[in-house]
Amino acid sequence: MQIQLYNTLTRQKENFVPQDPQRVTMYVCGPTVYNYAHIGNARPVVVFDTLYRLLQQAYPQVVYVRNVTDVDDKINAAAKAEGVPIGTITERYHTVYSDDMAALGALPPVIEPRVTRHIPAIVAMIERLVASGHAYPAEGHVLFSVPSFAEYGRLSGRSRDDMVAGARVEVAPYKRDPADFVLWKPSPPDLPGWDSPWGRGRPGWHIECSAMIEQNLGPATIDIHGGGHDLIFPHHENEIAQSTCAHGGRLFSRYWMHNGFVNIESEKMSKSIGNVLLVHDLLKQAPGEAIRLALLSAHYRQPLDWTAAGLREAKAQLDRLYRALDGLKDVTAGSDTAPDGFVAALADDLNTPKALAELHQLASAANKATDPAERARLKGQLQAAGRLLGLLQQDPAAWLKGDVAADVDVAEIEGLIAARRAARARKDWVESDRIRDTLAARGVLLEDKAGETTWRVAS
Repeated sequence: MQIQLYNTLTRQKENFVPQDPQRVTMYVCGPTVYNYAHIGNARPVVVFDTLYRLLQQAYPQVVYVRNVTDVDDKINAAAKAEGVPIGTITERYHTVYSDDMAALGALPPVIEPRVTRHIPAIVAMIERLVASGHAYPAEGHVLFSVPSFAEYGRLSGRSRDDMVAGARVEVAPYKRDPADFVLWKPSPPDLPGWDSPWGRGRPGWHIECSAMIEQNLGPATIDIHGGGHDLIFPHHENEIAQSTCAHGGRLFSRYWMHNGFVNIESEKMSKSIGNVLLVHDLLKQAPGEAIRLALLSAHYRQPLDWTAAGLREAKAQLDRLYRALDGLKDVTAGSDTAPDGFVAALADDLNTPKALAELHQLASAANKATDPAERARLKGQLQAAGRLLGLLQQDPAAWLKGDVAADVDVAEIEGLIAARRAARARKDWVESDRIRDTLAARGVLLEDKAGETTWRVAS
């Protein structure tokens, strides 16, 4: 399988050739854990989880690292507001984040490093940058000297003036150049801090990822670095500069990948508009798999317009797919490999819309197939394709029953179905229809097939 990926750095789609085919390395910028994750935060998780699944199929070992930022000004503010240590805030929201992302079908990364556990590595990297002339201390701060790295701006393609404006940098008197950025900053007594050669302080945001990559994936070049489009500048631009300079000019990452923004009902997601959608809340409205499918419905590099109608359609699509699998419940799966067309779609820079179309074609073929061998093959292919997308991971019968309304319990539904079965056995069609209508009024739909009755909650 030849995988092609769009490289933000070269602005073209390239064949993916890992540095070591026996050990593929991927780093994705993770959450800052001070609040609930919104749907925009979830998109890179789902996108790179899908890539992780694909890479695992193609290579014997994939080391996927996704960090946790557990020291940050927003975390400090949240801890101050509650009068608790920052660890109380970060543990709470990291647990929620992990649970919410698991509900979306995301596999855990192989390594999940935390900033606070990498302070020595961060300090050591800054010391090397200072010693090599790429950074300098000033008034308790340490700053990276942007003019010392000639290729600064290549990833974002921005001009120098645009970069300074885009970074919203503080033009502090201790800076040698307006574009220079902070690697270390002083901490007053009321804020978290660690001892360093430059005094008590805490790391800047950008240096954290560079140090965590070095400590967890080694000083050699990594294969893939990913994140949201909003991280291209300044975060990833700064990572390239400091990592390249800290490693004597060695290439930092072979491929850079970035997913597009998520808009809400055609509007930019914004606190000021009041349209920020939290994953934690969405999971109360729809199954995690439906949210995942909705996030995969557009190509990852394109903006995604999140709509309530789109989420309902994602749930309806999954219902159709699960019905196809449920129709094969008595069939032993044959092939455990996704079909070539489906895999080719994913290998083409994660073309998930095309892969989903292939998945629906499989389901349609399964619904029509009558030959036992064909049905077995299609079941295996459906399940294998679903695994690659992180979909169809539940028992079809359980999925199709869905979330039963609070005023109807499963035992009552099963009892009514048993009563209807008895009515049909004695050919009491009036009673049979009455029970069906009663359940339908409660949103429970029945399906009679091959002498059995199954039920599901209406979409």
